[in-house]
Amino acid sequence: MTDYPNLGLNDGRRIPQLGFGTFKLSNDDATDAVKMALETGYWLVDTAAIYENEGGVGRGIGEWSDIFLQTKIWNDRQGYDETLKACDESLERLGRDHVDMLLIHWPCPDKGKFVDTWKALVELRDAGKAKSIGVSNFREDDLKRVVDATNVVPALNQVELHPGFQQRELRRVHDAMGIVTQSWSPLGQGEGLQRDVIQRIAAQTGKPASAVILAWHLQHGLAPIPKASSRDHIKANFTALGLTLSEEQMAAIDALDSADGRMGPDPADFC
Repeated sequence: MTDYPNLGLNDGRRIPQLGFGTFKLSNDDATDAVKMALETGYWLVDTAAIYENEGGVGRGIGEWSDIFLQTKIWNDRQGYDETLKACDESLERLGRDHVDMLLIHWPCPDKGKFVDTWKALVELRDAGKAKSIGVSNFREDDLKRVVDATNVVPALNQVELHPGFQQRELRRVHDAMGIVTQSWSPLGQGEGLQRDVIQRIAAQTGKPASAVILAWHLQHGLAPIPKASSRDHIKANFTALGLTLSEEQMAAIDALDSADGRMGPDPADFC
C-alpha cells in the first residue's frame, strides 16, 4: 500500500483512499468481483452484514491478508451485547480474526441504541477484533453524542456523497473533528455518469465518466467506494487514480450540488 493513495485516520492508522464496494453483490458474485478488484490493484474492500455476502467477500480476499477490510453492524443488532455477538458472527463469515474497520451501519435514532453500540465497538477495538472503528450515515448530532459519551471520535463516517449531493456542511464537521469522509454511492447510482458536465470532462480527459467523478472525490480528500461487478467497470473506476482534474473541471462538478439530491434513505428516520 506504500504507493497507493491513502488518508490518515485519527487513531494513527492509514486507510486506502479508493475502495471497492460490494453492495447488492450476491455471495457468489462477491467472490469473483473481489478477486478481480484485488487483481486490478484495489487495497480496500467494503462489505456489511446486511449485504449477506461477507462469506463471498472473505473467499475473494483469500490469502490477501494485508487488504484493508471493513464491515458494518446492522440495525437489528444494535445494543452493547448484540453488537459484540454480531461482530463475532461477521468475523466467522469473513474467515478473519479481525477487520481493519468496523462501522455502525445507521444511527437509528428512534431506537436510542447507537451510543451503547458505539461503546461495544470501542471494546472490540481494544480487544483487537477491529483495528479501527467508525460509523456510517451519522449526522452531526449523532457524532457528538457518541463522542460525548465515550471521548472516542469515530475514525470515519461513511455517507451518501456524490456530485448531486455533496454533504458540504457535514464534511466541514468531519474536518473539524478529524473524521475521514467515505463516500457511498459515489457515482450517484450511475445517474451522475450521464450528466452533460461529466460527459464533457470525460471527453476532455479521455477517461471514463466514472473515473472523472471518482477523481473529483479523491481531489476533495474523500474516500469513495464504488461498486462494480464486471472487470471492465472495475478497471474503468480504477483509472481515476491516474487522473488529475483542473480547477475549472473541479468547479464545474462542484456546481452540480443540490440540496434535494439525496438518493438513499434519510438517516433521521431510517432504521
